[in-house]
Amino acid sequence: MIPKYRKLFNEQFTEEKYQALKDDIAADFDYAPTFRLAETPFFISNELKTQLIEGCNDVIALIKQKDFKKLTDKSLLLNKKVPNEDEHTTFLAIDFGICEEEGNVIPKLIEVQGFPSLFNYQVNLFEKFKKYYPFLEELTPFFNGITADEYLKNLEDIFCNNHPKENVVLLEIEPEKQNTKIDFYYCKRDLGIPFVCVTEILKKGKKLFYHNSEGKEIEIKRIYNRVIFDELELRTDLKMNFSFSDDLDVEWAGHPNWFFRISKFILPMLKGKYFIETTLLSELKEIPQDLENYVLKPLFSFSGSGVIFHVKKEDIEAVVDKELYILQKKVNYLPVVQSPDGKVKAEVRILCIWKKEDKAPALLCNLVRLSRGEMIGVKYNQDKDWVGGTIGLFER
Repeated sequence: MIPKYRKLFNEQFTEEKYQALKDDIAADFDYAPTFRLAETPFFISNELKTQLIEGCNDVIALIKQKDFKKLTDKSLLLNKKVPNEDEHTTFLAIDFGICEEEGNVIPKLIEVQGFPSLFNYQVNLFEKFKKYYPFLEELTPFFNGITADEYLKNLEDIFCNNHPKENVVLLEIEPEKQNTKIDFYYCKRDLGIPFVCVTEILKKGKKLFYHNSEGKEIEIKRIYNRVIFDELELRTDLKMNFSFSDDLDVEWAGHPNWFFRISKFILPMLKGKYFIETTLLSELKEIPQDLENYVLKPLFSFSGSGVIFHVKKEDIEAVVDKELYILQKKVNYLPVVQSPDGKVKAEVRILCIWKKEDKAPALLCNLVRLSRGEMIGVKYNQDKDWVGGTIGLFER
């Protein structure tokens, strides 16, 4: 998207550098990420950056509405309600496909989540890229002119909320087996926050505890929550000593209710140039004749699971819980990243935090997925090159 930097990068790129970069990441914890790392960053022009910010602000305007909880209470009725919900979400991840509309490049909102993403991995990925391509020092993945140190301080503030780090845990289901494990490692190394499996939590009255690396029992004052409920419900083999529905004496960095409130559930409510025509299946008056132009998605799934890309009339008719699905118009992803052999599609996720005392979320950083196929996520396109997870860079 920025011709000067694309040309520079492609001229300096070698397979040897790419392998060295991957080896460098793997060497940090003697662990190679299980998702594919794309060969290149995504160079985001000022024009596209402005559009992404405008799109985010339009999403945030809906979420800041005084009646937003009332608008989204049904999302909790359709799922699980956890006690002690806070006033607003702690995290926002806003996904835009880089698309073409009437001959112009435009970001289109694909998904929005009130849930954290790879906050710690992304800042380290940028450092690795700069090591092998020093000219990238001229660029930044951050918003509002912040430095990497300021970025990490923001993360520490939002994860810990002034609690001692030993009283804060990153909570996940078998974190050692998650695709996002590399992010947990960096979180522990850079911020000193341990990651703990849901089965290792002890409950005494309304308080929760875990054992630290020395075997000492430590009270948990705040949970940085990375647990996805649809995964939790599938894991009937897990033996847990507490339930998310318990009334607990604990703070949440990412209260579970916001995963449901801010999700595909709100897509039909969003109208404007950055948004896609989206209809709840329960409110669909008639099945469109041109179903080849639509995608069928479950409301509360994660990481692309359950999505039907080539929709048939029978697929819609077969859905029993029509309140739990949306029909979304397809968008025309525009291949914009010039690889050595053709162009590649891109999707940008803007990562935001919302501190308790702030009036609105703050845009912090981003991650990018590159793709040559229909599905964008990093678990797809494994057999192709110049695809996978990466980072978007802006001009300073």
